[in-house]
Amino acid sequence: MTKALVVFESMFGNTELIAQAVAEGLRASMPVDLTEVIHATADPPEDITLIVAGGPTEAFSMSRTNTRAGAISQGGRPGRDEFGLREWIAALPSGHSNAKLATFDTKIDKMRHLPGSAAKSAAKAGRRHGFELAVPPESFFVRDTAGPLVEGELDRARAWGQRLGDLMGPSGNDLAGEPAQI
Repeated sequence: MTKALVVFESMFGNTELIAQAVAEGLRASMPVDLTEVIHATADPPEDITLIVAGGPTEAFSMSRTNTRAGAISQGGRPGRDEFGLREWIAALPSGHSNAKLATFDTKIDKMRHLPGSAAKSAAKAGRRHGFELAVPPESFFVRDTAGPLVEGELDRARAWGQRLGDLMGPSGNDLAGEPAQI
């Protein structure tokens, strides 16, 4: 049986909303555990066959201690400056036996065409740990640093999760080789 773990980092709540929508879409195909990265274990249970990891793009990549501290000074959630998606992925054991990885991020809409993405950085870090990507990294958009989400992004995230679940589910593709395009 396939089971997913959705882990997210969220300073202003927007990435959390996207993670919830992705999890909702995945639940059409499989059981899903959803957790904020500061509460996530770095050793996912063996029954997890898909890890979906998401966080905000900050300084063209995954957040760092200093970018999280900057977000807190701008009104972000306190207590999240020391540990984020970057640290969680770094702590994962190499070669989790049977889990594939999918990554997503939130980015400011007006900067959508600039290089750099937390999702791409997370995917690269995951591959270094031996994880195979289930699908290419995905970005969702916010209007400004603190949000709100661009209209339609929750529906798009839910649909992305559902397509991902369909690919990973028992009737879906085996996802061998290159990541599937969804």
